[in-house]
Amino acid sequence: CRQALRSVAGPEVDFARAEREYQLYVGVLRGKLGLQVLELPADESLPDCVFVEDVAVVCEETALLTRPGAPSRRKEVEAMKRALESLNLNIVEMVDENATLDGGDVLFTGREFFVGLSRRTNQRGAEILADTFKDYAVSTVPVHDSLHLKSFCSMAGPNLIAIGSSEAAQKALKTMQQMSDHRYDKLTVPDDAAANCIYLNVPSKGHVLLHRAPEEYPESAKVFEKLKDHMLIPIAATELAKVDGSLTCCSVLINKASE
Repeated sequence: CRQALRSVAGPEVDFARAEREYQLYVGVLRGKLGLQVLELPADESLPDCVFVEDVAVVCEETALLTRPGAPSRRKEVEAMKRALESLNLNIVEMVDENATLDGGDVLFTGREFFVGLSRRTNQRGAEILADTFKDYAVSTVPVHDSLHLKSFCSMAGPNLIAIGSSEAAQKALKTMQQMSDHRYDKLTVPDDAAANCIYLNVPSKGHVLLHRAPEEYPESAKVFEKLKDHMLIPIAATELAKVDGSLTCCSVLINKASE
């Protein structure tokens, strides 16, 4: 974890604690929610490989393998490709050397895509995503003060965008609202990092939301507690956050009947 990329220097990652937090995350998905979880093998030569979200964007039966913005992460795509092939998805590979795209910059709302143009994702990457998922509108959103678009927003329900309170987050939300023909509801939380949550519509469980734990972001947790229709599951990500990780980073959600 000393070699993992990080935007700001800070305390060292406690590896044992990071492992416990990760196992809890997987345990919630597999044990509590009954999802089929396919874990990729760890690769000690790729210190950021736990953040699988960045190397693939999956929508319906199609998977786009990205070209991550950090050159040190490009080999991560190989393990993801093997896993997605095993699920019989239609695989599109991003081979244009002028393109970069991190999945952390891709917000799919269920009806359209918003793609953050950041240090890791460029216009060409967004264009290839639009070519891959032609059934959906794709709009780009400038991201300046954060690593990714989803560093300060995510979907918290079928029509609900969770958004941080910072000026940058609110500006990005305004851009998304201007770009879209659709009116989304918004859930504003005090902490940008807490706006990254995982919404799932699970058969037999209904609306499920994994959000950052109250001990990390107490004020934001209080906002999530207002969502009375959701099964709320707090999850800590203290250690992964030290290397720019958040909840959506560690999984790629695929809507497919188990085989």
